[in-house]
Amino acid sequence: MEILAMNEDFTKVNCDCILSYIFSDKLKPTGTLKILDQYLENIVSQLIGEGEIKGKLGETTIIHTYGKIGAKKVIIVGMGEKEKCNLETIRLAAGYGIRTAQKINARIIATEVPNSSDIAASLELVAQAITEGSLLANYKFTKLKTKKNSYSNYAIEKLLLIENEPAKIEKINSGIEIGCIYAWAVNMARDLVNSPANQLTPSAFADKAKEVAVQYGLDIDILSGEKIKEEKMELMYSVGQGSEHPPQLITLKYNSGKENANTIALVGKGLTFDSGGISLKPAERMHEMKNDMAGGAAVLGAMQVIAQLKPQVNVLGIIGAVENMPSGKATKPGDVYKGLAGKTVEIINTDAEGRLVLADAVAYACKLGASTVIDIATLTGACLIALGKNYSALIGNDEKLIKQVIQAGKNSGEKFWCLPNDEEFKELLKSDIADLKNTGGRYAGTITGGLFIGEFISPQVSWVHLDIAGTAWTEKDKSYLVKGATGFGVRTLANLVKTFE
Repeated sequence: MEILAMNEDFTKVNCDCILSYIFSDKLKPTGTLKILDQYLENIVSQLIGEGEIKGKLGETTIIHTYGKIGAKKVIIVGMGEKEKCNLETIRLAAGYGIRTAQKINARIIATEVPNSSDIAASLELVAQAITEGSLLANYKFTKLKTKKNSYSNYAIEKLLLIENEPAKIEKINSGIEIGCIYAWAVNMARDLVNSPANQLTPSAFADKAKEVAVQYGLDIDILSGEKIKEEKMELMYSVGQGSEHPPQLITLKYNSGKENANTIALVGKGLTFDSGGISLKPAERMHEMKNDMAGGAAVLGAMQVIAQLKPQVNVLGIIGAVENMPSGKATKPGDVYKGLAGKTVEIINTDAEGRLVLADAVAYACKLGASTVIDIATLTGACLIALGKNYSALIGNDEKLIKQVIQAGKNSGEKFWCLPNDEEFKELLKSDIADLKNTGGRYAGTITGGLFIGEFISPQVSWVHLDIAGTAWTEKDKSYLVKGATGFGVRTLANLVKTFE
């Protein structure tokens, strides 16, 4: 989809449809909608009076123009209550508008830019939110379809952001540019998570990381197979030793060029397929375990954004790309391995493998000099039981960093809930024969999974763990969320780094 800002009279724009917006508690045409209503012989006011237009968030109403204005149709999108309107409301409303436009086979659409004063945000941020919501809603994973027109029949080709004040166009263009950077990175991450495991192997993941590094000017280093073991990362190596595809430890590096800049590490779990290993998962829904690398995809997407926005901190993007399979070489329950941080771990369940990969990956980040580490993973099924599909879990050792992550998520429309990290929970991870065991049992599974990773963080390093098991994948379309991979975490991580103190 091409997105352009245009200084034009709304009534004269030649397009398939126009998107206009209305609040549920301000059910009266104002601004652009008032002008459209006048040209359309007060049909909007009539539909409001008849109760057909209620302004609820996500509600859309299609009005045929019959040649009275340049656009063939007008789509009125509800935004809910004005007091609750924020940038996420704008993203959602844009997404709902795009979906409705797709259903009427629109190719070229125009949208007004909602008044930034209504949500106490800058014009650039409003334009960015419209761009993000639109591009994310227009996404579809189609590369494996043999009928190439299966999606092109209803994909939007061009979106015009209309503004009648020429002085505002520059700011709108700035918002469009940033919105495209974020949305394209999210959609890249979605493509990776949606890809089948026979195509996205650990080495293929590494190849994609190389491609991103070359395109966006990042440094990259990759440790493969036995090299990981030689670097004393037995925990990560043990997860992949049952697979024919050797594990890959991918490190992308962004250098701000600023003297004495802090280094923040983003560390992602990249299980390209998780069968459970010897502790084999049930067959039902095992095919979905191709998405167990969503944390790694989020890190790669965030690094793509960071390389373009050029923040004033140094950033490491570390991905443990591994395949967990059963075989005669695979790790067995009861085996003991030593991690890079020097701690030994008894393997109780080979399906609690992501934390093993991350344990060595975060220790590696500390070794490389990171003062702050954020790890992100589809780590525990317990996270879905606790928080469902709308919130991701968060746990860490630094209250300031925790608040920064939550705020970055809020700015991105991604929700996090902080879990307790009391010392008592660590009792569940004690092993009789090693320093730790890799699972604490049924109770507090999301907490103990996170705290296990925290055991491999250097004492002086600030750390937060994000469990996105419930938010990395969606079963249905909703606004800009498209069935399948969501790309969750890309925007939060990039926003955190951009504003990092």
